[in-house]
Amino acid sequence: MEFTSRQLRAFHLVAQHRSFARAAEALFITPSGLSVLIRELERQLGFRLFDRTTRQVGLTAQGSDLLAVTQPGLRTLDAAMLRIEQAATGRNKYISIGTTPLIAANVLPEAIRQFREHRPDLHVRLFDGFLGEILRCVQGGKLDFGLGLFKRVPGVRRVPFFRFSLMVIRSNKGGATNRPATRWSTLGGQTLISLTGNYPHQQLIDRQLGKLGVVCKRGQTVNLLDTQIGLVEADEGIGIIPSFGMLACRNRKVTVSELIEPIVNLELYQISNRGRKLPEEAKEFSAFLKMYIASWVGDAGVL
Repeated sequence: MEFTSRQLRAFHLVAQHRSFARAAEALFITPSGLSVLIRELERQLGFRLFDRTTRQVGLTAQGSDLLAVTQPGLRTLDAAMLRIEQAATGRNKYISIGTTPLIAANVLPEAIRQFREHRPDLHVRLFDGFLGEILRCVQGGKLDFGLGLFKRVPGVRRVPFFRFSLMVIRSNKGGATNRPATRWSTLGGQTLISLTGNYPHQQLIDRQLGKLGVVCKRGQTVNLLDTQIGLVEADEGIGIIPSFGMLACRNRKVTVSELIEPIVNLELYQISNRGRKLPEEAKEFSAFLKMYIASWVGDAGVL
């Protein structure tokens, strides 16, 4: 029995995405071309790999068994080919990532350090900038991918990366760092330190306050989350921030609590150039970063 690594890769991508269309996009072929690869593999094996309906694609029992058997081998092959390529070219690999200043300063450095322990040959180049700058760099091929609260843009691949929630921060006057959850309705009449309206999550905050009929006194409006947190620490007012901002609050004298009734979630997206294949090394770091974020989010007890 003979089958190709391309057939196996097609099989793994369909299993991962649960979609022939998304798997075809990741493999840079048409959905019909991908279907041919899967049909050929099923014919050679003598059994179906997927149960397909108009709404979803799922693995058969035999498909699940095949995935468990072939996944380690394909990963080993990819790692070996990478080492051979590096030895042949005599140089190390690097990937480039862009994200906003707060995430770049408080999330990525430690993640990069831990990743380097496993992949010392792979260098991560970090670009910190605003959403528009990151988007232009991704579109121009200067960054492998970007992370942020991006809107959908033609020519740019946008996939959900991690879901966070909104938190309220207050000056810490000798109390605990974290405090019980806060209802949106209790924010009425308090002075609110805000970011400028071009921030997507600030737009979400303003819509939610308006929807609930909660009226806050308007304090200062600033450009950076770090500045907002600093003003809250100085007791100039309260702030509403995404939960990924908790890392920036660790060394600040502020208390943090989850906003409830309702809990408002926001999605951090990964974007990349739709016309370019995302390097395997970038995919590897992206997967590691998800696990890293999930770990500290779990420890902090927030979304």
